[in-house]
This record gives sequence, C-alpha cells and structure tokens, in this order.
Amino acid sequence: MSNKFGGMTLAHTILTVLLESDHSGYDLSKRFEESVSCFWKASQQQIYRELGKIEKLGWVEHESIAQVGKPNKKLYRITEDGKQELENWFSAPTTPTPVREDLLVKVLAGPHIPPEILLAQVEERRALHKAQLNCYLEKEILFKQLPDPEKSLRYRYLTLRRGIRYEEEWISWCDEVLSEIQSLNQLEKI
Repeated sequence: MSNKFGGMTLAHTILTVLLESDHSGYDLSKRFEESVSCFWKASQQQIYRELGKIEKLGWVEHESIAQVGKPNKKLYRITEDGKQELENWFSAPTTPTPVREDLLVKVLAGPHIPPEILLAQVEERRALHKAQLNCYLEKEILFKQLPDPEKSLRYRYLTLRRGIRYEEEWISWCDEVLSEIQSLNQLEKI
C-alpha cells in the first residue's frame, strides 16, 4: 500500500509507537508527551482522529476491552499492512521540514519596529525554549541513570538528544539576536 499522506505524518509516528506495543488512544497521547514531544506534537484529539483514519486504511486494528464503570477501552495494534506502510515510508528518502517561523519574520521587520517590542518577543521565546530544554535535560538525567538501557530506549534517547540540541540552538540564536538588537540600539543613540 502506498503512502497516502506524503512526507512525515502523524500516522507514521503513531504506527512507529505501536511497533513497540499495543496502546489505547489515551496511552498513545501519554507516550507522545513522554517520549515523542521533542520532535512531534499532537493533541489527544488529533491522535484519536488519526487512529480512525489509519484504521480505515487497515494499518491498525483495535480490540475492545470491557471496563467496569467506564466505556470499553480500544486497544490498538499495528497490522501487517501498517508494518508494510512503515517499511515503504522508512525506505523513502527524508527531506528537511520547511521552516515557517513567525519570530524570524519579526526579526526581519526589526528595523521598522521599536526595539523594545522585538527584545520582549525574543526574550519571551528564549524563556520558552529554556523551559523546554530544562524538561528534556531532566529526562536525560533519568536516562543516564539506567545501568544498561534496552535497544528501544537507546534509540529514543537519540531523539531526545536532537530535542536538546534544538532547544540549545534556539537559546543560542536568541542570545545572539538580543545582543545584536542591543548593540544596534546603542549605535542609534550615539
């Protein structure tokens, strides 16, 4: 079955998580928060919607599990068609994700707006990336405490390292922009 979505999709991310073990939609959203969030964000609603789509394509199937006092739980597993789709997708070359970054547009407009507005925007963004970096670094500490992590955790750690580097680069760039704006502002006052 050919890739109906093109490129990196939420469907492929869900299928990849299901390779490790079966999950309910709720469990999938928790896994996204815990281990996939450094490279893919998805709300619980998006995950449930995508599960419905890929189930219609035959890439996943579910088993209903009765629960006392709650609605039945759907436990999803990847099918052979889903594994084949992932194999096809894994074999395709990757391409960088196009950048659409509103802060870069604001920096580009820097000569035309008051510097204090741009400084505030960049400082706010820096703080967001710093907070996310701290979250990832806490996860890294937990990983490094494992005496001999299993293979799947080692690969997950590689994605965490990319998330860490991403946040570090953002912080470094924000520092560079803040310094440059402050220097330009000082030159204008002379």
